[in-house]
Amino acid sequence: MKAIVYSAYGTADVLKMADVEKPAPADNEVLVKIRAASINAPDWRVMSGRPSVMRLMFGLRKPKIRPGIDMAGEVEAVGKNVTQFKPGDAVFGVCKGSFAEYACQTQARLAAKPENITFEQAAATPVCGFTALQGFRDYGHLQSGQRVLMNGASGGVGTFAVQIAKALGANVTAVCSTHNVDMVRSLGADRVIDYTQADFTKETQTYDIIFEHAGNHSATAYKRILNPSGISVMAGVPHNMSLLGLMKHMMTALALSRLGKQKFVPFIAKANQTDLVTLAEMMAAGKITPTIDKTYPLSETAEAMRYVDTGHARAKVVITV
Repeated sequence: MKAIVYSAYGTADVLKMADVEKPAPADNEVLVKIRAASINAPDWRVMSGRPSVMRLMFGLRKPKIRPGIDMAGEVEAVGKNVTQFKPGDAVFGVCKGSFAEYACQTQARLAAKPENITFEQAAATPVCGFTALQGFRDYGHLQSGQRVLMNGASGGVGTFAVQIAKALGANVTAVCSTHNVDMVRSLGADRVIDYTQADFTKETQTYDIIFEHAGNHSATAYKRILNPSGISVMAGVPHNMSLLGLMKHMMTALALSRLGKQKFVPFIAKANQTDLVTLAEMMAAGKITPTIDKTYPLSETAEAMRYVDTGHARAKVVITV
């Protein structure tokens, strides 16, 4: 089968398409014929090996895993212990090495694809959907009627976060660039701030929850616009942030959380089937619709990664297989 591989850390130039052995499902696994996959920040970080701590987890000299996490496709075969899926089922979820024609995953990391959602939209959902859902629900403890701010609203996580916060009953202020204002407003944001025209951290408006995914403001800057018992959930850092910068970012958040009732909470989303099903139900009900910027064929994955690396991509970039 065809798959995207790399043999070194670096820029998108290290990504190549190669022939690799088609996987066979273990007793508890599902073999999925992949129809689409999408690019996430972890794909870029593993490929680049930055920050350097990534290399302790994924290989000192080169990545030990193939790229790709999100995917959607059709079940081709199942192991003897699989009970939830059968050949022909349309599914979506997460698995390592999803930039390929086939991949295997346990049934606990998959869910049925909603009929009203395309394979491309489904493939755009898992990682960013998990992050947005868990950020507001589990770490921000969002309640209906609260006022929230989403910084980085035009990105993959942001486009899901705006819609999920609205679905949970929040009043949403979204921050993005001029080019993306209309798109973000169409997602349901109650107010959209163009950060090229106004600095939202210097306004008088305060928020119950601030969701930080752009990584371009410090926790200290958010402190003044966060309500006295508000929560800032922090799920994103810039591509070029050093390990030292990341540690300082985390330590500042920890220190501020200990100084008063305001909480600054860095988190990493966790993949699970329950939340995949929740996202599927929200898509089926029309509460969230994945937003796709561009699609590229599998053979042009390197070009897709270059586009993401420019910083000009909005919402999700999808690989079709």
